[in-house]
Parts: sequence; C-alpha cells; structure tokens
Amino acid sequence: MKTWLFTSESVTEGHPDKMADQISDAILDAMLTQDENSRVAVETLLATGVAVVAGEVSTKAYVDIPRVVRDTILEIGYNRAKFGFDGETCAVLTSIDEQSPDIALGVNKSLEAKRDDSDRYDTIGAGDQGMMFGYATDETPEMMPLPIVMAHRLALRLAHVRKEGIVKGLRPDGKTQVTVKYSDGRPVGVTTVVVATQHDPDLTREEIESLVVENVISPVIDDELLLEGVEIFVNPTGRFVRGGPAADTGLTGRKIIVDTYGGWIPHGGGAFSGKDPTKVDRSAHYMARYAAKNIVAAGLAEKVTLQLAYAIGVARPVSFMIDTHGTEKVDLEKLRKAVLKTFDFRPGAIIDKLDLRRPIYRKTAAYGHFGRTDIDLPWEKVDMIEQLKKALG
Repeated sequence: MKTWLFTSESVTEGHPDKMADQISDAILDAMLTQDENSRVAVETLLATGVAVVAGEVSTKAYVDIPRVVRDTILEIGYNRAKFGFDGETCAVLTSIDEQSPDIALGVNKSLEAKRDDSDRYDTIGAGDQGMMFGYATDETPEMMPLPIVMAHRLALRLAHVRKEGIVKGLRPDGKTQVTVKYSDGRPVGVTTVVVATQHDPDLTREEIESLVVENVISPVIDDELLLEGVEIFVNPTGRFVRGGPAADTGLTGRKIIVDTYGGWIPHGGGAFSGKDPTKVDRSAHYMARYAAKNIVAAGLAEKVTLQLAYAIGVARPVSFMIDTHGTEKVDLEKLRKAVLKTFDFRPGAIIDKLDLRRPIYRKTAAYGHFGRTDIDLPWEKVDMIEQLKKALG
C-alpha cells in the first residue's frame, strides 16, 4: 500500500495577488460588455497606497479604468487605510498601449488562413505559443483534487464570515492550506489545516483560533475527514494585523497554482486574469478542463491529464497529449482519437463552444477557475458525454 501527503493552498479575495487578478478581470469584463471583440492583456500591480494598471488593449469600448479599480477594491472590503488599503484614496496609475500589430497579424489571420486551406475556425490564430493543461478526477463531486477543493472552501467561508459579520474583527486578507493523506491514489483524510486571517489589533491569537475553528473549519471539513492527530494552525505567527498591499505587494497572475489544480498537475502557458479569450493560455486551459471533465464524467477514466501546445499565429494545436494515469476504461489510443474528434481545440472553436466573449471573468479571479459550484461556468458543464461515447464507436 503506497501512501503520501499532498498539500494545496488558497487565498481570499483580499489577498494582494488576488486583488490584482480581480482588478484585471474587472477591466476585461467592462471592455467585453461594450465590445465583445476587445483584445485585452492587462496586468495590475498593488503596493502601499497605489494601484498600477499596465498592458495592451485594442477595443472600441470606453472604460473608466481608475473607477473600475476603485470599485473593485471597495467591493473586496478595503475601505480604510488601516486595513492595508483604501479604494477611495489610493493612487491609480495607468499605462495602456494598443495590442502589438505583430501579435495581431497572427490572431486576426492565422497561418492556415494565409495558406488558403482553412475553414472559419482556422481564421483565428493562437495569441501566443505555450503549453496548456486540463485535469479531472472522480475523487470529489467537483472532479477536482480534494486538497484544493478543501482549501478553496475554507477561503470562501473565511471571506463569508467576515462579510456577513458572523465573526467580528476580521479583515480582508487571508490564506488557507490543507494537507490530505492518500493511500493507493485515493484520499483518506485530512492531516493538517492552516488558516491565516487578517484581524483587528484587539483580537488575541487564542480568540481568533477559537472563532476560526468554530465558524470556518468545522462547517467546511466534516469530522470524519479529520484524521486522528490532525494538526490545526490558525495565525501561527500570533499576529496578522497589517495585511493587504501594505504588507505584501500584489501582482496579477502570481497565484496561478491556486487558480488551477493546487499543484496537482503541471502548469504551462501564462496566467489567466486580464486576458481576453483569444489568448490560448486562458481559453485553451478552459477547453482542456472541459474535455477532461467530460472524459471522467463519461466513466472513460478515473482521472485524466490533457496537454495542448500552440504556436503563435497558428490555429491548430501543435501537439496533444492524454494521460489517464493507468485508469482508462477503454483503449487509450481510441480515447485520444475520440477526444480530438469530439473537441475542437482551435481558438475560434473554443471561443464559440464555450461562449467566451462575455463578461464572466471577474468572478473567476478568486477561489479558483475550476471545480466551481457557486457560479455557472461553461467549461464546468458535462454535456459532451454522449458525443464522446459515440466517437468511440
């Protein structure tokens, strides 16, 4: 019997890196609302008292970027300087250029289209090179690894008890971490839980621990999942008053492992937030997850990892890999061919299939892009089961 431990972390929406992600995606959503063909690549940097937004944008939309930045920060809960940030009084600096015409050349008209051997989905080239991964497993209802599922649930709950006033004295910044014991590839239970939450200075560490265990950990993790001798750490340094960008610079894309599978599989390509769907480092990751989840939902494998790779300006992936980790229920080569027959991984086809030219991204920018049950995301649907089985023959 082979056993091991695996750990994943999550962060709340008040973590500086997640603030940056939400700002970038709020700007993207605002532009897509007015112009669905907006080309957007926007990064946000947060430090004490200042938000810097930079990137490349080509759009017909007019967006008051400083207002979007401020509204997003205030919605997260940073409305007093002593919390670490104040959305009303912080400085907002912008440096926005148009999309590089050299990049646009390949996105507007792919290599295939230039060769005149194309159909309509061959006209949009990939917005960048890179490799993208998708994963699904049957170990949780979300078809995600248990450690990242538990970490996200704790982070969501931590934000909820703060916003609803269930626990008084909490501030927006926070992190969670869960360690799960596995035996022969299946989760057995939780061995360690770590929660760090920003708080008012008059709360003691002991008070915070009691409140967090009662109101955050216990409602999220069932007693039967907590293994004997489980260790629980709440604010182990003893003090977390100074938080947000005043304590730690925030940057778009720096929590990409939190955004995906908690480190369970590799990650390639770039980060997600602030990028329109022509950027395959966002949209192809979504499509890979969509395909992987449908494979597992169809009972064709217990777990599966997919890898796609692209060349900038070329519509069709340059490679495709499928790994079922020895859990496939059908011939692996037949499954590979069935997946490629069922799912079209060209950027234009991905955008159409998942209806990605919509303002749906701000909500994905915290608590993960995959396995979400609190919001409706097209790449989480399991509506291709019959098509997959038909393709298998």
